[in-house]
Amino acid sequence: MNNNETTIHEGKTFTGINYAEKRLENREFISCEFINCDFSKSNLSHNDFMDCHFKQCNFSLTIVTGTGFKDATFTGCKILGIDFSKCNKFLFSFSFEQSHLDYSTFYGTKLKKTKFTDCSLKETDFEEADLTSSVFHNCDLTGATFVRSVLEKTDFRTAKNFSLDPAVNKVRQAKFSSLNLAGLLYQYDLDIDYDG
Repeated sequence: MNNNETTIHEGKTFTGINYAEKRLENREFISCEFINCDFSKSNLSHNDFMDCHFKQCNFSLTIVTGTGFKDATFTGCKILGIDFSKCNKFLFSFSFEQSHLDYSTFYGTKLKKTKFTDCSLKETDFEEADLTSSVFHNCDLTGATFVRSVLEKTDFRTAKNFSLDPAVNKVRQAKFSSLNLAGLLYQYDLDIDYDG
């Protein structure tokens, strides 16, 4: 049997499978669902996940070099310290809900129209990322890095704890609420009184 042959899984549900510290090779997953699976420290390099939904899965320190994620949805997942900048650039679209993406990096990636809902994005690197028309709904962006990022039409209205410098990012038509404008002014070390 040829070891380079790709195994295709379509419309399957994988529940409670432990892939921790394992290597997955030559796999393509189409419209599959992963529930309570552990991918921590596993190597998913050069596999493709299209229209897949991950629920309550652990992706801590998972290796995703050349991995394709197209229309992948992550709900209630732990996605800590993943370098998404190494993923396949042609299969790269996500939505994240109620997930922890702390210490992950999206350096230089194209994340247009990506939805982050109720997520923790502490110390996440968005440097040089294109987040045009993306939404950070009720997300914690403590320590997240935005440098030379494209944030045009990005929605920060319900985001909290972000700090970004409009002088080094493209922020045209980005959306903010009056309550979180301090995140744009942090570099001036101002004392802002919210009690009026």
